[in-house]
Amino acid sequence: MEPATVLSICIGAFVVAITGFSIYTAFGPPSTQLSDPFEDHED
Repeated sequence: MEPATVLSICIGAFVVAITGFSIYTAFGPPSTQLSDPFEDHED
């Protein structure tokens, strides 16, 4: 394989991994530890 192809695949895999981790953190079990800053400062 050419180096440009390998680099493209690595960057694509990294982007997919970061996106999956972000979705898991936002909507999965760790989301119970997140706080809503708008709920914390009610007027």
